[in-house]
Order: sequence, then structure tokens, then C-alpha cells
Amino acid sequence: MTLPVLILTILISLIKLLVTCLPTDAVNWIISKFKMHEELSDANATITFDGKRLEGEEKIQVINYFNKAKFLKKNHIFPGNEQLFLHPENSGTPLVIDTKKGKKDVRLFLYIYNDHVDVVKQYKKKVVAYTLLSNSLQERSMPLIRELV
Repeated sequence: MTLPVLILTILISLIKLLVTCLPTDAVNWIISKFKMHEELSDANATITFDGKRLEGEEKIQVINYFNKAKFLKKNHIFPGNEQLFLHPENSGTPLVIDTKKGKKDVRLFLYIYNDHVDVVKQYKKKVVAYTLLSNSLQERSMPLIRELV
């Protein structure tokens, strides 16, 4: 009876030690797997608005505003309701960002409102929606978008 308890105690101790002493790179890798709002790089991102591509400083500015935005909440999508998030009513034309995450192609739709930014992330057949707060993206992108239209 004491031998199985002793072995179990040693195994649990080793697992606890292993989990609590992971190197920083391993912890960052694990966290990045579950990160919803990831930072974009201008090298592998293409931004379009109403079929027109953003280039140069406007593209970099939008990417910086997106990267600095604060995550507010995740919006739950029930199966079959994906189209309601991809094409919401009264939302206007979204900013579309095409990028890569590893080997996967990811498409982000940014619906900019006065008080928040809704982001719909589409990759493979999955759709994830969340809300951001970015005063600079909400205020400064609106004149930029109006110029392009």
C-alpha cells in the first residue's frame, strides 16, 4: 500500500516541478497558442477597404493602431450564425486584413464604430469574433476611410 502512494507522490512532485519551472520561451509559446488578439506585422499583412488596398504610411498606421488596441471581450458565435458576424446589418464597409499565422491564412474583418471596434477573425472554416477598444483607430481611421471612399 505504501509503495503505490510513494510512487504517486513522486510523480505528482515531478509534474508540479516541471510545470512551475518552465522556461520563458516555452511559456510564451503556450500562451501564444491561445492568444486571440495577436499583433500584426506590416510585412505579411494586406489591408483593403472597399476593394482598395492601403499602402505605405496608412497601412503602417492602421496596423499600429490595431496592435495597440485593448481587448474588451469575446463574442460567442453559435453554429449557423457565422454570417451574422461576417456581414452585420448597419455596420458599413469593413477594413479587411489578410495575413498569415504560421501556415494558416487568416482574414480579419474590422467593423469600426464610435465606441468600439468589432473584429471577426476567419481562418479555415472557423470564425471568431471579439471586441476591441482603440480610440486612435476609431477616431483617426474614420477620416482616412472617408477619403478612400
